[in-house]
Amino acid sequence: MLRPRLPLALALAALLAAPSLSCRVGTILARNGEALFSTPAPVAHKITHPYRPDARLAVLWIGHASALVQIDDKLVLTDPVFTETVGQLSRRLVEPGLDPAVLERVDAALVSHMHFDHLSTGSLAMIEHKLGFLVVPQKGTVCVPDYAFETVELATWASVERGGLRITAVPVQHTGFRWVIDAAWMDTSFTGYVIEYHGLTVYFGGDTAYARDRFVATRARFPAIDLALLPIAPVNPRSLMESTHVDPREALFAFRDLGARWMVPIHFGTFVNSVDPPGEPLRVLAAEMAAQGVGADRVHVLAHGEQRVFLQRPGP
Repeated sequence: MLRPRLPLALALAALLAAPSLSCRVGTILARNGEALFSTPAPVAHKITHPYRPDARLAVLWIGHASALVQIDDKLVLTDPVFTETVGQLSRRLVEPGLDPAVLERVDAALVSHMHFDHLSTGSLAMIEHKLGFLVVPQKGTVCVPDYAFETVELATWASVERGGLRITAVPVQHTGFRWVIDAAWMDTSFTGYVIEYHGLTVYFGGDTAYARDRFVATRARFPAIDLALLPIAPVNPRSLMESTHVDPREALFAFRDLGARWMVPIHFGTFVNSVDPPGEPLRVLAAEMAAQGVGADRVHVLAHGEQRVFLQRPGP
């Protein structure tokens, strides 16, 4: 029997606990049902050579929380999801912005938590023989099959280093269980990460609510973050989402708290996980950037499949 993935389970729980939310939760489920019978929108002009010899720091947004981060010669995948559906219940609205077949190697992959739209075992299988090592949060290895690559489990503030590439688990506020029945013991299976290599620092937030103390604590340990990958959705219904997901306004607060130089918004426009109208997270983000005085030179919105070079390698 197929067990429900987390978002559906939370929706059903909300229906039981708060009848006033039933209409909104029903909308989320209905929109997912519609997506199951549609074809994901294509990504035009997909990049076939994602490694950039001219880049010191670059990001390619694959979709949702999946991004390819390049720091000099190292390639890191965040929450890699290449499958057309997650949890067999939610179909992509837009196809992946990168075909994993074009990746010659991946030095590390980071999984922020165990939910089906972040830990995709089918996607990991696609890159199994290209991946150096996988990092998961505390207690997360129980959800990872026995692949050819090494899997490293990190508690908060713990680090792993391979070939000069250093990954540290940092605190966020979310949930980590894969199935509802796992909730009692998978209470630490969610994390953010800081990636360090050759003097550059990248923050990956995964999924998180706005917990200022955790962002400030991360900045205290990593005072020179170059780039922050931060979620901006789901936005609504806020009463259901605010304890686990930042909205665009809160994402900008987190960006400020972290003291990062640049931000790339993630976790929007790829799957149906809210009642937000299409484009709503980006519309709210633009309004909040104007209200908070944050310019487009600092917050870089990428399209699916778009790659942005933030730092060039010096010429000969």
